[in-house]
Amino acid sequence: MHTEPQMVVDSPAAQTPFLPGPLLLLGAPGVGKGTQAQILMGDFGIPQISTGEILRQNIALGTDLGKKARVLMDQGLFVDDETVNGMVADRLHHNDVAYGYILDGYPRTLAQAEWLDTYLAGDALAASGAAPGDAIFAATLPLAAISIRVDETDLLRRITGRRICPDCKCSYNIYSQPPLVAGLCDNENTPLIQRPDDTEEAFAQRMVEYAAKTVHVIDHYRTQGQFEEVDGSQSVGAVTAEIVAALHRLRARPGQESR
Repeated sequence: MHTEPQMVVDSPAAQTPFLPGPLLLLGAPGVGKGTQAQILMGDFGIPQISTGEILRQNIALGTDLGKKARVLMDQGLFVDDETVNGMVADRLHHNDVAYGYILDGYPRTLAQAEWLDTYLAGDALAASGAAPGDAIFAATLPLAAISIRVDETDLLRRITGRRICPDCKCSYNIYSQPPLVAGLCDNENTPLIQRPDDTEEAFAQRMVEYAAKTVHVIDHYRTQGQFEEVDGSQSVGAVTAEIVAALHRLRARPGQESR
């Protein structure tokens, strides 16, 4: 069951719900896309769609796409775009996306973005008879792309400074949120650990991949007129407020009644 969408309190039509529609969060590794997606899920009552999550679900359920992905992964190969796109298409048929959804980590490549554009255009055509306020009307809204921008030096400190308690899973950062006693969890007094992918070398590799692939996705949506950028160096709450404000501006632009 989905949650009713957020009400627009400053609208003249106070009883009209704000339909977030499809939202894509973009940004480099470590900008906080996952954190913001979790918050926005609660604010808008719409699901977060992560390719990592739907990949694991398909494998666990033994779907045809999951079996195909498992074979590729067992061979040490990347899951191809066709398989990932198929999983996304299946996920977008679930009832909980009626008012909108948040894409996190997809599309990662320009080819995936172009496929998604075509797929969503087909959804919009199928829902073209819907009226504003109807749940299905959200399918006629264009994809709103919001990029979270953080300086690369700050990202490096965020990621390489991260430490985790292996017992209670509490997270710290040696630069911005250190434990009371260096190297020990405040709650468990357990030595903190650093994840293998939180090293400077791993971060550098992730940034190379980001520059080679995902930057082109950002450029793609920037040229489509349904794009805004927010400052991710602020507090979590301030970033959320900027994202919500940006989404409201995008939805207020002309031509929102259909793609």
